[in-house]
Amino acid sequence: MSLPENQGFNTRAVHAGQAFEPRTGAVVPPLHFSSTYAQDGIGGLRAGYEYGRGGNPTRDALQEQLAALERGTHAYSFSSGLAAEDSLIRALTRPGDHIVLGNDAYGGTYRLISRVLGDWGIGNTPVDMANLDAVRQAVEANNTRLLWVETPSNPMMKITDIAALAEIAHGAGILLVVDNTFASPYLQTPLDLGADVVVHSTTKYIGGHSDVVGGALVVKDAELAEKIGFVQFAVGAVSGPMDAFLTTRGLKTLGVRMDRHSDNGQAVAEWLLGRPEVEAVLYPGLPDHPGHELARKQMRKFGGMVSVQFKGGEAAARKVAESTSVFTLAESLGGIESLMNYPSEMTHASVKGTELAVPVNLLRLSCGIEDAEDLIADLERAFATLR
Repeated sequence: MSLPENQGFNTRAVHAGQAFEPRTGAVVPPLHFSSTYAQDGIGGLRAGYEYGRGGNPTRDALQEQLAALERGTHAYSFSSGLAAEDSLIRALTRPGDHIVLGNDAYGGTYRLISRVLGDWGIGNTPVDMANLDAVRQAVEANNTRLLWVETPSNPMMKITDIAALAEIAHGAGILLVVDNTFASPYLQTPLDLGADVVVHSTTKYIGGHSDVVGGALVVKDAELAEKIGFVQFAVGAVSGPMDAFLTTRGLKTLGVRMDRHSDNGQAVAEWLLGRPEVEAVLYPGLPDHPGHELARKQMRKFGGMVSVQFKGGEAAARKVAESTSVFTLAESLGGIESLMNYPSEMTHASVKGTELAVPVNLLRLSCGIEDAEDLIADLERAFATLR
């Protein structure tokens, strides 16, 4: 469904790719489970559909929706965020190439690049993306093909200047990839700031209900789209129709959910800031966060992710993590329910012992859409166990 360019975010979220079914008028497009499609004679494809790996109407609807929300022209849906990343790297690099990535990248991304694709001959250099001189040096000193950044980063909540990195990347003739999972397209649109590719774990805020795993890539350039689309088809790590349907359903309410996530994140961060047990609160919505002004410039709001470090070290972090009832101790993030994670032993265990290691006194909070007062009361009870 084609929408005017000036349509608002929530209008696009509800209507892009979601035209009513013409035969019955059903306002929700039907879910297509078929693995193959009848042909009108050999090579006579109906609407271009041949086989489920190559195309599915439910997946295509999601991809149209994703492209509309990220201000791209092409989007590709995958079975997981890491499947999307793997397909992107296979599409755009060859053995001997090199990736510069943030030194606080998601542990799974670093594991994929260093331990899986490293054996394929892809090199990498982690750098502090806030240090633009260090980024330039890492790019110039290597056969770099991709500059890869998360902003806000997971879980250190660093904010990176997307436009400045785009200038560095394009000056060197390389591509800028932005993992937009924490912000979502509601809070931030990296393609508008000069990025070449946007990556998502759609499992998180886009799906939004902790009931579906998926990933996505969004681009504006037709040549990039062709390369990515070929690998999506040839490798086949596509999202199934039910996964695509659930992701589309979640995406329709992304804007209203992100408003609530952001409000709750701000409230929790401000409460944590005044606690004597706390060493540091990492949240870009706080005025003393080093990336606060930049986040205000390139984000709509500051999101629902908050990281906190404890003066009592690892023991205090573990104790709080195991003492909440509204916050659930679990991996992942971005769902309507609040989750708490101890990254050093959970989501980022694969980078222990490297420069990407997460401090052992840190907890990552994904603030859901519950009442903020109940989230704070839950943390208050957990903090009481430290006395």
